[in-house]
Amino acid sequence: MSGSLLALSLAELRDGLRRREFSATEVAQAYNDAVEQVQPLNAYITPTPERALAMAKAADARLARGAALPLDGVPIAVKDLFCTRDVPTTAASHILDGFRPPYESTVTEKLWRAGAVMLGKTNLDEFAMGSSNTTSWYGPAVNPWQRKGHGGDNRPLVSGGSSGGSAAAVAAHAAAAATGTDTGGSIRQPAAHSGVSGLKPTYGAVSRYGLVAYASSLDQAGPIAKSAADLALVMNAMAGFDPRDSTSVERPKEDYSRHLGERVAGLRIGLPREYFGEGVAPGVRRAVDEAVRWFEREGARTVPVELPNAKLGIPAYYVIAPAEASSNLARFDGVRYGHRASRYTDLADMYGRTRAEGFGAEVKRRILVGTYVLSHGYYDAYYLQAQKVRRLIARDFLAAFERCDVVFGPTAPSTAFEIGAKSDDPVEM
Repeated sequence: MSGSLLALSLAELRDGLRRREFSATEVAQAYNDAVEQVQPLNAYITPTPERALAMAKAADARLARGAALPLDGVPIAVKDLFCTRDVPTTAASHILDGFRPPYESTVTEKLWRAGAVMLGKTNLDEFAMGSSNTTSWYGPAVNPWQRKGHGGDNRPLVSGGSSGGSAAAVAAHAAAAATGTDTGGSIRQPAAHSGVSGLKPTYGAVSRYGLVAYASSLDQAGPIAKSAADLALVMNAMAGFDPRDSTSVERPKEDYSRHLGERVAGLRIGLPREYFGEGVAPGVRRAVDEAVRWFEREGARTVPVELPNAKLGIPAYYVIAPAEASSNLARFDGVRYGHRASRYTDLADMYGRTRAEGFGAEVKRRILVGTYVLSHGYYDAYYLQAQKVRRLIARDFLAAFERCDVVFGPTAPSTAFEIGAKSDDPVEM
């Protein structure tokens, strides 16, 4: 029974629970067992099996009364970047050792109010800074899919980053869905590398309250699930205006499931040549081409579009994101919570030693880059210039969407690579 439960989509689980074909407690236990079985993947930092069963029992009580909530009994994993009341929140960093938030993030609060069941906190790149989930203080998350080596041995692959634990958990059937965050690809890329579905919503559609900040003008929370249909159901629970988040957009509530099943005849697919140039692996290009051909057979048509400033995206990102990170991460100093150095001479020494011990190499690198580009004499040359480039990139997309309804392209230039393969090259990573 447990294996068949794990194979069900989120929508199938929800409908089966409402028909009383199985109980929320049975589902939670099946997923708790799965979480334990996939421990070698290191997808979870903190499993919460007791909490899952308690929440499932509460869901069963509501289902028995005929008072089902939208996601009643559906087991969901939480990226360990969302604050969860009284449950450790680490951001996969040594500097947050022992931190148990006294409050709940808006996203998780909305999910629990919708009846979802918490399976635990998933692994990620430290403070969401990375593309492989190898910068985590708790070790890398491993892709459930593996590559055979020349000798027939299994080569462990990255699950992608930074939401690698969430993607690995869903791909391994150790979560029906999971939350992720995306600053520069951290939902989309691990979803692609792990063979599941992921969505970075429009900035402001999902509250960032209670989300450990990396780059505040880029961070956005979103779902990872088995399919687009499941993503829509999670988004229906996650999204919405939040007065506690100054960047949250107040707009009418949306049903993200409303267009599921509609035909795509007449859809205009924009194909930017900038997305299919040097650096895209042949297999990735073939997969995108096959997807385009499927849409064309269904009645969609392709149109060429141009994104002339696309090549500036990564340089602009690596100015804006580290600049905002250097400011956001200043609060982690060992004074009120988390790790504190055991030996120091004065307050300044305590700050320095705590941050040197608590942050990993990639986080330190980005803090230093961010501090540099914000420093006197360099702000205009780097940070202000990057903001102008960002505006040019946005204008390119606005122009493209005058000619097409969607833009197609590879999520990442390559498929999942072996753990450690790119660790010595931060630019390529």
